[in-house]
Amino acid sequence: MLTSVETVGDVAIVGANVDQLDIGNSADFKEAASAILEQHPKLVLDMHRVQFIDSSGCGALLATLKHAIALKGDLKICAVTKPVHTVLDMIRMHRICDIVETRQAAVEAFAKGRQNGNG
Repeated sequence: MLTSVETVGDVAIVGANVDQLDIGNSADFKEAASAILEQHPKLVLDMHRVQFIDSSGCGALLATLKHAIALKGDLKICAVTKPVHTVLDMIRMHRICDIVETRQAAVEAFAKGRQNGNG
């Protein structure tokens, strides 16, 4: 579900290792993300493989963000494909979570102290 954890300082970077984030795997995603957040509350999620996301997948992202915040961390999303970006734009995810182009930009956003989409 989520690829191995790469760390840069206190930030964990993981890739979503699925083509779809939907009702069929959103519970597994939340479980995997939760386990990572317990060790690394600052999480970068690379979504370059994900081509489809439904409301359950969006809910899983929101649950992950909420969990990260509860642990005094945050979630940054990067490398979002065009179809997924369209859905995230529709639900205005960018208003509560940083969505950036690259892993490096996401890590830099943490380094600059940007949390929860606030600059």
